Amino acid sequence: MGIKKSYLAMKTDAAVASDLIDSDLKEIGFAAKKLAKHAIMLGGIGFGTTFLMWLASFAAIYLLILDRTNWRSNMLTTLLIPYIFLSLPSLLFGLFRGDFGKWLSLIAVVTRLFFPRHFPDWLEAPAALVLLMVVAPSLLADTFRNSWIGTLVCLVIGCYLLQEHIRASGGFRNSFTKANGISNTVGIVLLLVYPVWALILHFI
Repeated sequence: MGIKKSYLAMKTDAAVASDLIDSDLKEIGFAAKKLAKHAIMLGGIGFGTTFLMWLASFAAIYLLILDRTNWRSNMLTTLLIPYIFLSLPSLLFGLFRGDFGKWLSLIAVVTRLFFPRHFPDWLEAPAALVLLMVVAPSLLADTFRNSWIGTLVCLVIGCYLLQEHIRASGGFRNSFTKANGISNTVGIVLLLVYPVWALILHFI
C-alpha cells in the first residue's frame, strides 16, 4: 500500500509540473505575440515619420525651386532654407555636412567671388543652404535639429508660408484655382504634415 501511495503521489506531482510548464509556455507565447505586435506598430509609426520627413523635405525643395523659376511672390520663401535644414533626413544631411558639402561650398564661394557673372541668382539659396549645413555648430546640427523645438520651428514656418500664400492668392479659394495654385498650396500643406505628426508622437 505504501508503494502504491508513493507512486500515486509522484504521478500527481508530475502532472502538476506538466500543467505548470504548459501554462508558462502559453504565457511566453502570449508575451511574444504582444511584443511582436508592439514592435510592428512602432515600426510602422517610425516608417510613417521617416516617410513624412522625406516628403516634407522634397516639398520644401520643390517650392524653393519653383520660387526661383516661375513662382515669383512677395513671400519670405527664404524661410524654406531653415525648414530644409531642420527637416532634411539624416542620410542626406550627413552627406552634405561631410566632405561632399564642403567641396560644394568651396566651389560656390569661389564662383561667387571670382566669377559673379557665371553665378546665377537662383543658385544663391541652395548655396546658402549647403553652407549652413557645413558650418552649423553641433548644437544646431545635432541637438536642436533632432529635438521637438526644431520640429516646432518647422511647423511655424509652414503655417506662416501657408497664410502668406493664401493672402497673396487673394483668398483660400483662389489659392486652389489660380495658375500653379493647386501645386503650390499642396506643397505648402505638405510642409505642415510632418511637423504636426512628429509633435503629436512626441507629446503622446
